[in-house]
Parts: sequence; C-alpha cells; structure tokens
Amino acid sequence: MRHILFFGSMLLFFACNNPEQKKDQDKGYLMIEGQTMGTYYRITYQDSLNLNIQSEVEKSLAELNAELSTYDSTSLISAFNQSTAIQFNIPLRARHFLANLNKSAEVYRSSKGAFDPTVAPLVNYWGFGYTGSKPVTEVDSTTIKALLDLVGMSKLNWTTRGDSVLIRKQMPGIKLDFNAIAPGYAVDELGRVLEAKKIYNYLIDIGGEVLAKGRNPQGKDWVLGITTPKEGAESTDIQTTVPLHNQALATSGNYRKYYSVKGVKYSHTLNPKTGFPERSKLLSATVIAPDAMTADAYATVCMVLGLEKGLALIESLPNLEAYFIYGDPKGAMLVKYTSKFKDDR
Repeated sequence: MRHILFFGSMLLFFACNNPEQKKDQDKGYLMIEGQTMGTYYRITYQDSLNLNIQSEVEKSLAELNAELSTYDSTSLISAFNQSTAIQFNIPLRARHFLANLNKSAEVYRSSKGAFDPTVAPLVNYWGFGYTGSKPVTEVDSTTIKALLDLVGMSKLNWTTRGDSVLIRKQMPGIKLDFNAIAPGYAVDELGRVLEAKKIYNYLIDIGGEVLAKGRNPQGKDWVLGITTPKEGAESTDIQTTVPLHNQALATSGNYRKYYSVKGVKYSHTLNPKTGFPERSKLLSATVIAPDAMTADAYATVCMVLGLEKGLALIESLPNLEAYFIYGDPKGAMLVKYTSKFKDDR
C-alpha cells in the first residue's frame, strides 16, 4: 500500500486566483489525472506547447491493463492464469507482460525468493487478490501447504520460439500476479510517452508509485513527503520529505490494507516461503531507484524480508536507497535508512 504526499507540485492547483499558480501556469506546467489499475493516476508536467497528452496516456494505460490486469478476465495474464495447460505462448508483441515477467525473475533471484509473482494463489486465498475480498476466518494450514506447491518462479521457464515466448509450468495451477511491480512499470511507461513528446520536466504518480524527472514549477527538484505509517493517519501526517533527482520512489506498508480475525491481524504482504502474511516490526519501506518498476518491486521485498534483511539487501545493490519506519516494543516509531540515502540528502 503506497502513501505519498507531494510538495512543490500540487500546491499550485488549489486556487485559481493564487499568484503562485498564475506564475506556474505561465511556465507551462499542467496537470492531468484519472483512474487506472483500481487507483488514480496524476501527472504534473511542463508543456509550453499545450499538447493534448491525456488521450495518449489513457490509451497507453488501456494497453497495459489488457496485458497485466488480473481483474480483467479478458487480459493476457488472466488467460495465462485460467489456462490448465502446462505450456502457454506469449506473443513477442506483448512487451508489457514480458517486461514484467523478466524483471520479476531478476528481483526474485536477487531477493532469494522474497519477491515472487507466482504467489497469486496465496494472495487469493487470503482475500487480497483478484478473486475478491474474502477475509479468512479459519486458517487452514493444509490448504496453505498445498498452495505453496504452486509458488516459485523457479517452477516456470521460458524460451523464445519464433515470434512468441513459450512459458512452461511445472504444474497447471501456477498463476501470476504482477500487482507488486506493474504499477511502477506503468509509471515508467508513461514517462516514455511524455519523453517521446519531448516533455522532460514531470512528476508521474500512479497510486503512490512516483517518477520525478527534471524540475518542478519553481525550478527545483521535486520534493515528496512520506506519510506516517499508522492506522487512521491523515495524508498530511508527514514523517519526512524527500527530494528526487531524476529518480523514482515507492513506499510499501501494512498499516492500511489488512483485516483482523479473532484478534489476529492479517496484512496484504505475503511471504512466498511461509504462505502467511508477514509480521514484523517494519511498518513501511520507501525505496528510491532510477525507475519506478525497480522501486515498486524492492519496496515489497523489504516488507517481506523485514528491517534488518531489507536494509542489508538495499545496501548491497547499486543505485538504490531506502528509508524504513519501524516500531519498537513500547509502540514508538523509529527510522533507519541506507547510507546512500543519508549521503544524498
């Protein structure tokens, strides 16, 4: 779950007679917004030519959903999940699906399995997936164990055959869910749409997955606020602010998307190795990366690994920074961050 507040970008849209807004409009900064992937998208960008990019943006998002949305029964990923065959052909033109598949395999390897889109059957079992929100009232360890047999990117392999990619499943029940990486990919894809139109100063946000390029209307770096990870917190309850230098940012946390049964709290972050929602002192993980797809994936990885292992992993990877908020036994909120985060801020 991503919760980000923007500084230096949204303030100019609050009042038509705001002098600062007029100043920013003169610089050619515009904002468009809409709905996609079950959430919002919002793009702030400099466009002195007054180009109409919204129709192209929405066309691109529709193409993404046609390949990646598990909530669309006619999408390519839904066809893969519904298939009972152990072999499935993906056309090479389905570049969005294949990009998410290959990046997922990369993060799966680097995280030693903490990131795994084949966790889809478990996500559905726990009531956080595309089969609908159905909280588990009685945990069935036998069912979880059986579902774990379907989990593991190593249980898939794929090769290019002519104009398609042949994916082989070890068993027909293996399914994919790219929801922990596809929003970030969509942000990057919209960045490519804007830059094809020679728009280089922009902030793209899809449900809290953010890519910031160039300068904001004040001619400075885009600055974002990370909200305090506590139940009932307002979006204006800010823990810290972060300037971005042509970077992407994603925050993952368990404090809003969860349910409680018989006093036990179950969150949407599932551990692919145990089959259970991950429980740790880590409340939220913010990752900064060169692209939103990477930031999105590793924010989820950190929530699965927990504070110490997540911190160690991000420290070991080039071009990544992270900011963690965690709780102590007395209920206080504490922070840790990577050395690269400290040095750059």
